[in-house]
Amino acid sequence: MDRFEPNLRIPGPTGLPPSVREAGARQMINHRGPEFAAMLGRVLAGMQPFFGTTGDIAIVTTAGTGGLEAAVVNTLSPRDRVLGVSIGAFGDRFAKIARAYGADVTKLDVEWGQAADPAVLRAELERDNGYRAVLLTHNETSTGVMNPIPELAAVIREVAPDALILVDSVSGLGAVPFEMDAWGVDVVVTGSQKAWMSAPGLAMIAASPRAWTAMETATMPRVYLDLRAHRESHAAGQTPWTPALAVLYQVDEGIRLMQADGAAAVFARHAACAAAARAGLTALDFRLFADQRFASKTVTAAYVPDDLDWKAFNGEVKRRGLVLAGGQGKLTGKIFRLGHLGSVTVEEILGAMSVLEFVSIEAGRPVTPGAAVAAAQVAALESFGVVTPATAGAGAS
Repeated sequence: MDRFEPNLRIPGPTGLPPSVREAGARQMINHRGPEFAAMLGRVLAGMQPFFGTTGDIAIVTTAGTGGLEAAVVNTLSPRDRVLGVSIGAFGDRFAKIARAYGADVTKLDVEWGQAADPAVLRAELERDNGYRAVLLTHNETSTGVMNPIPELAAVIREVAPDALILVDSVSGLGAVPFEMDAWGVDVVVTGSQKAWMSAPGLAMIAASPRAWTAMETATMPRVYLDLRAHRESHAAGQTPWTPALAVLYQVDEGIRLMQADGAAAVFARHAACAAAARAGLTALDFRLFADQRFASKTVTAAYVPDDLDWKAFNGEVKRRGLVLAGGQGKLTGKIFRLGHLGSVTVEEILGAMSVLEFVSIEAGRPVTPGAAVAAAQVAALESFGVVTPATAGAGAS
């Protein structure tokens, strides 16, 4: 294992491109000086198209969960009524944060593996449209499901137009299209360690004009996480508190790489890697966990077969350099997860399938050598719009 870098296929933190790693090793600079101000300006401007907003973004030195906490405490007051739409462990966490600060939280729990149904959300809001805010998870890494945020937001805007829409897109933003302004979303949170190809340590939070207005009357306690302080400080080219400077170096370089590729290419690469992962795991006879209509573009979850000694199997997988993630919460020991976000390439997914295929055959599973890699490769090519012999043959028949 120490002879080569592992193929880190967890939903974050993600592997870092060489230039991003080098950026993180740079010497420190004065975080109150002009060089820092120029970098901060580049990062903020570079993020706006991926958020789909022309509004202000705050960069806070904290983990993604800290970003979710900031979304809650800046816009809400104790006893505010909040609807927490949960499709997994991180949806539960979002609601837990709001409840911890005194919000009156109603949970709308969705079966794990499914996405939230706009019709069910509509029915709840028509039954009671007195909610101050609705909490949504864009991409649920615990289940490998991506919520239909445009449709869910449209329902909220129609039925409960005064409700704030707070979205956890920690593991989605930057990997898939997001149109915050067009969809009418009020707060969106993401984290440096996911699609932005950087180390953990920064949460990036965008807020709509409605959300910034709400911050003036919200009374939940906040000092370090006060987004108004960050906004004011950012306008002067600074941060209110000492930033995670090395991580910001990395985010700056990560955005440069994303801009060089272009957003469309970044999104297409993630879609192709997701398609390859799903096809390869299916060919290996691992049953996918998520409803495939709402399958995540950044992580794929699959059941651990009843007849497989997962501990021994995963140990051999790790020995061969492939690092997977286990299940979370009530899915611990029942599923495993394969991440495909950030700087991930199709070649890395094909490498993961090769390892899983090899170890499966060694474990006596009925796998045809080359089948999983071939299925993943075909799926990736088709995702990129490349006609394969298999596709051409199917069309001819």
